[in-house]
Amino acid sequence: MEIERKYLLDALPEVLPGARVKEIAQGYLPGTRLVERVRRVRDEGEERYFRTIKVGSGVARTEVEEECGALTFEALWPLTEGRRVTKRRHVVSDGALQWEIDEFTDRDLVLAEVELPSAEVVPDLPSWLAPAVVREVTGEAAYVNANLAG
Repeated sequence: MEIERKYLLDALPEVLPGARVKEIAQGYLPGTRLVERVRRVRDEGEERYFRTIKVGSGVARTEVEEECGALTFEALWPLTEGRRVTKRRHVVSDGALQWEIDEFTDRDLVLAEVELPSAEVVPDLPSWLAPAVVREVTGEAAYVNANLAG
């Protein structure tokens, strides 16, 4: 189960203390029953590949993610043509929470996500993030990556 909240930002926050940066390319496979994607992550010179299935929407939804090899990724990637996003992810730990700030490189958009222990938790926005937050967009279809990719 994935439980997260998502926020629209007006810009990349100026101070991202201790951020780790990952380059992400992800594409969505065709289908209507569920959302399935493949993702390549470049992190400090290392490449890793993932295949993810998501069902549901809103704060809490079912997610199954597994690491796959480059061959699986390369076989599925062409099927995602026209349904892709690329982004630079800044990962920042803040207390017990880990914030992911996605700076999309294929459009003018910055989103922040945080995974939570339960759907009832509404996190306090960190002081480095709060000035950039426009509003919460959790569950808004326009800000779901699969829709952004289409």
